[in-house]
Amino acid sequence: MSDSRPIGIFDSGFGGLTAVKEVIHSLPDEQIIYFGDTARVPYGPKSRETIIRFSIENILFLLKYKVKLIIIACNTASSVALSIVEKNFKVPIVGVISPGVLEAVRVTVNKKIGVIGTRTTINSRAYEKMIKLTQPRTKVYSVECPLFVPLVEEGWLDNQTIRQIARFYLNPLKNKKIDTLVLGCTHYPLLKPVIKEILGPSVTLVDSAKQVAQQAKQILVNQNILSPKGKKSKNNIRFYVSDEPDNFAKLGKRFLGFELKNVRKVSNV
Repeated sequence: MSDSRPIGIFDSGFGGLTAVKEVIHSLPDEQIIYFGDTARVPYGPKSRETIIRFSIENILFLLKYKVKLIIIACNTASSVALSIVEKNFKVPIVGVISPGVLEAVRVTVNKKIGVIGTRTTINSRAYEKMIKLTQPRTKVYSVECPLFVPLVEEGWLDNQTIRQIARFYLNPLKNKKIDTLVLGCTHYPLLKPVIKEILGPSVTLVDSAKQVAQQAKQILVNQNILSPKGKKSKNNIRFYVSDEPDNFAKLGKRFLGFELKNVRKVSNV
């Protein structure tokens, strides 16, 4: 049995394209509907109630396209809204927290894990709680990085300004001798070169986008709802945004490596 319905993915902006990239790699035959809530980015500074409301609205938008599975490719929304939306929707919904935690716990040697994320993600302590639950003796050090998302959205990925800000955020973690760092926001993988430069080669960076794609694949296999073979994912992706489609397409091409055609703006999510 196969199921040609698409996978739905949403994020507050274009950072969730990290998940799209990994889904293309892990599930090359799947169609994808992506929604970037670019009019309301970033989610990090917003209240819990607002993030839950945005997440529900985004899910309802994706369900218009009869998606068979939804990936919340946003750490802030995953940390705040996942437990609520899971109970209120029948479609399988995957967040990025759990896959990232499992990978971090697997790779750490000295049991000192750093987590960077938006203010809301860090304040939720979602990563810390789950790491402690999985591996109680692990020490977890968390740092808010509120400037990373807007800088990534502006395409500031490699200059002295981003390096200076990154050093300010990351030096306390370096001083704690962490050997593993969870990139607790789907925008942050675009800053991997700068982060590696500051922390050095001894620190493993955990990008939860890879793990969430694997988890999604496992769900599709278990439920026997994989798409028929023989399709090319990049030709079967539809992109929707709530603002600035041209800017989204420009930045998205830089990251995905191919032209994002027909990025559509939707006025009412």
